[in-house]
Amino acid sequence: MPASTRHHRALAVFVHCLGILAAVPALPTAAPEAAATPRPPAATPRPTAAAPPAATRPPMAVAPPVATPAPVGTRPPVAMVARVTEPTPPSAPPAMAPPTRAPASAPPQQVTVAVATESSPAPRYRIQVRNVSNSPLETTVRQELPPGSSTTAISGGGRSSSAGGSATEVTWRLRLPAHSTTTLGTALAATAPGRPLTAPTCAFTSDGSRPYDCATATWQAAAAPPAEVSEAPPWRRYPVLLAGLAVLLLISAALVWVWRRRRGRRVTAAALSTGGGAEHGRGTVYPRPAAPSPVRRRRTPPVWMLVGAAVVVLAGVVGTAGWTATRQVAAIDTQKQPTSGAWVGTGVAGAMGVPLRESAFEFTVYRMTCGAPGTAGKTDGGGAAPANGRRCEATVGVRNLTGDHQPWHSELQRAYLPDGRWVSTDEPATRTANLGRDVFAAPMAAGTRMVLPLIFTVDGRDPPQQLELRSGVFSAGVRVQMP
Repeated sequence: MPASTRHHRALAVFVHCLGILAAVPALPTAAPEAAATPRPPAATPRPTAAAPPAATRPPMAVAPPVATPAPVGTRPPVAMVARVTEPTPPSAPPAMAPPTRAPASAPPQQVTVAVATESSPAPRYRIQVRNVSNSPLETTVRQELPPGSSTTAISGGGRSSSAGGSATEVTWRLRLPAHSTTTLGTALAATAPGRPLTAPTCAFTSDGSRPYDCATATWQAAAAPPAEVSEAPPWRRYPVLLAGLAVLLLISAALVWVWRRRRGRRVTAAALSTGGGAEHGRGTVYPRPAAPSPVRRRRTPPVWMLVGAAVVVLAGVVGTAGWTATRQVAAIDTQKQPTSGAWVGTGVAGAMGVPLRESAFEFTVYRMTCGAPGTAGKTDGGGAAPANGRRCEATVGVRNLTGDHQPWHSELQRAYLPDGRWVSTDEPATRTANLGRDVFAAPMAAGTRMVLPLIFTVDGRDPPQQLELRSGVFSAGVRVQMP
């Protein structure tokens, strides 16, 4: 046999063995239970006379009279017992993804509030309170008036009272039928032209502890015509001064050029008039001997011209620097808050009732009330309050302006006291005020709005002077000045 044929046959045998080995794992395997259970013997036809008599069986194996004999071909009792008593291995638990925190959504509102201003010489507000539920509700509506303002007319049976300090509030107690709308109105005394007046309004439960909804509106008086501002004289305007200096430099340069040109012409004419004589009046056929030309000194501009040009340039540089520095200093905002240097966004400050936006949220503080000193007791889950501490409740509206759910934290919401100290949100008290719901546990859903109370436990007799609210650690946040 040739060597090439032997090699081909050996290679074919090797490949055939590899194919068999590759096909072995694909063969069906027996189930674990079937492998563990002994295979029963094959059923063969037996004569009836070969069956053992019933008398020779043990007493415990005797069948009752009503039992029917087992058909031929079934599994023996021993095999059945072995199959029943064989333990089945437990199956693996199904794979489940770890639960994630669902974004928090605002609970359905039962009462909505809308506030609008009227075009009138004096401040007037129109309040619409609507019950969107299927049952009648009792509600308490409170409108915070700007400091120093007084009411001239109140509709709907409202009453004006002092809310502490110089602030005044108007209160209505209403019973709203199902799917009804009630319109209220207030009118304030006339104020100085150009002064905006913001009056936030909230609808609370009948006991006034939990807000349903809040809204706000700002009345703006007709602005007075702007006074004519007299412009500064031309000689005091920096652009005019710079243009004048430039024209002066151009005129000086032109005069120097004309002076030097005329001087050169005079020198040339004098040389031509004194260079000849009687013997040089006419030319000859012989060339004149070369005469050495006198060495001329290079003329320089006079000193007064150099000094004047330097003074003009120096005055222009100093004037430009002073004008630029003045504009930069005037652009410095001395009222800028420290949070303006944060990493995300720019710090915004405003009054109570004005919507203020930061990088992710829009905050609106509608109301702030504080209890008497020493009334802050221990809350379930919280520590002991200071001896002279009291709780201040801020009704805050939060709106998520982004397209994704955003988390926020209680430690970042702060109340600043007049002496510069600050306190964070009292989480146990805030949870109690929200009927046991932790408003910071889950992120806010995209585009949602919540109106909720935030509780701050402070010590001392003075209420918080400022609230700082923010969505994230690196957010600039907003600052709300308390009245």
